[in-house]
Amino acid sequence: MRSLRLVLVRHGQTQSNVDLVLDAVLPGPPLTAEGHRQALKVGVELADEPVRAVYASEAVRARETAAPIADAHGLDVVVVPGVHEVQLGELQGRNDMESVERYREVFGTWLAGDLDRPMPGGGETGRQIRERFLDALDRITAEHPEGTVVLVSHGGVLRFMAGQLVEGLDNQLVGRAYLPNTGRVVLQDDGDGWRCLEWPEAQL
Repeated sequence: MRSLRLVLVRHGQTQSNVDLVLDAVLPGPPLTAEGHRQALKVGVELADEPVRAVYASEAVRARETAAPIADAHGLDVVVVPGVHEVQLGELQGRNDMESVERYREVFGTWLAGDLDRPMPGGGETGRQIRERFLDALDRITAEHPEGTVVLVSHGGVLRFMAGQLVEGLDNQLVGRAYLPNTGRVVLQDDGDGWRCLEWPEAQL
């Protein structure tokens, strides 16, 4: 029976995180010094896991976070297109509360089932994100159908896609539960669909 454990890791801290800027354009900013420390720490924390592969989005911050994890297992980081952050349209580069609330509003409509609403001013729809992420996940699972795989990606897309993959996952958890830098969500598929085993500071 197939048993695949998928460890989803948010990237480490960037200056955009420090400045509370909505920043999703590729390749994006690198990690701060603190972000590199966070990446080293998560590499140590996952060193005893039987990791078969380490994947990362195309963003610099994701690749830099994935490197210590891969190094701990003697692996290379495999960059996989399609798992990058939600593309924000006219909200890109903004840090005012109105923009944050507009982002949250659209995100909430996706969770309610309206996947065709875009982020304002030419941003992505939930359906576009779902399709590109699932295409990437299909490539990953075709290469590694069993064992433990790490994927370093981004807070918004990881929260959204966890809710898409795991049937019945609490929308309040997905919509509002903050994923800290290098926070981990662990999913498992034993052949009968994905289930969530771990969410930072959540009782599942």
